[in-house]
Amino acid sequence: MKTGILLVNLGTPKSPSVRDVKNYLTEFLMDERVIDLPFIKRSLLVKGVIVPFRASKVAKEYKKLWLSEGSPLLVYGRSLKDKLNELFKNENTVVELAMRYQNPSIKQGLERLRESGAQQLIIFPLFPQYASATTGSVTAKVMEIIQKWNITPSIEFINSYHDHQYFINSFTKKVAKDLNQYRPDHVLFSYHGIPERHLINIQQEQGDNCSWPSCGCGNRQVDRPYCYRSACFKTSELIAQELNLDPNQYSTSFQSRLGKDPWIKPYTDKTITYLAESGVKNLLVVSPSFVADCLETTLEIGEEYQDLFMNHGGLQFHFTESLNDDDEWAHSIYRIIHKNEFKNQFADKSFPLPVLR
Repeated sequence: MKTGILLVNLGTPKSPSVRDVKNYLTEFLMDERVIDLPFIKRSLLVKGVIVPFRASKVAKEYKKLWLSEGSPLLVYGRSLKDKLNELFKNENTVVELAMRYQNPSIKQGLERLRESGAQQLIIFPLFPQYASATTGSVTAKVMEIIQKWNITPSIEFINSYHDHQYFINSFTKKVAKDLNQYRPDHVLFSYHGIPERHLINIQQEQGDNCSWPSCGCGNRQVDRPYCYRSACFKTSELIAQELNLDPNQYSTSFQSRLGKDPWIKPYTDKTITYLAESGVKNLLVVSPSFVADCLETTLEIGEEYQDLFMNHGGLQFHFTESLNDDDEWAHSIYRIIHKNEFKNQFADKSFPLPVLR
């Protein structure tokens, strides 16, 4: 049977204009998995407060990182799709790219796979650590669309690969290069944050008899793959092990808070301030929750956090570029999919690509 693979990232406005940014922010923030308020309250908050007041500022930020070919997230995504299609070209498999919000939409991506004759689908969200607001939202949207088809294909969701060997190897190589070049005093792994209440909901669904913050997330004696915070700590630990970093040479934190409700901790801005005031002079920041550079890496880390570090006594600040459309990352996705049990026709196939380690 022909297989269709759908890569899905978060999304991007059509252009850095205020109008297009408003459209993007509205669709993004009106997702009930992103802002989990009743519809009326969510609509008033998003359309009456957040979007009108933030769209202009966000549009200016997008203009800073916009490439001649378009949004970095879309440019890297298309290139990654093309490389995967080349890798899969002899395996009766086709790869498409979609965005959870705006275009190319998930519906468009699924339709293209159906038109290609794909009889089984693999959905590959470009979010290594599972969260309801990202991977969970992609899954919900895919099912909403597929359930309307007369013929429902076999579907496999690759919901989490935060501890997968090939993903860890890909990021480790990027960080190792920067460690050799910059010789930092400390490495900070910074992940996108989520509200604490999202974490509590996940814990309850997993049957945990505990509540935040005493659940043990981040404690390696407790491994919860669908607990976002725990998965992030696991990713940091595995990359650090590959790099032979001692526990006191790296930290894990969470960035990009929105609103006044508590988000998962420790916060990146407060951690950077603490490290600078504690005597760290040369800091390297790595963001393994983002597989493509975007506002949160290029600007939030590369500009805002750099200024914060310098203003509190730091001397050198660097951040590791994301995986983007690196050949190694394309190879890693290829291997992750090959090792997936759903792909029976790939189960015993020897890999034509060299091992990445």
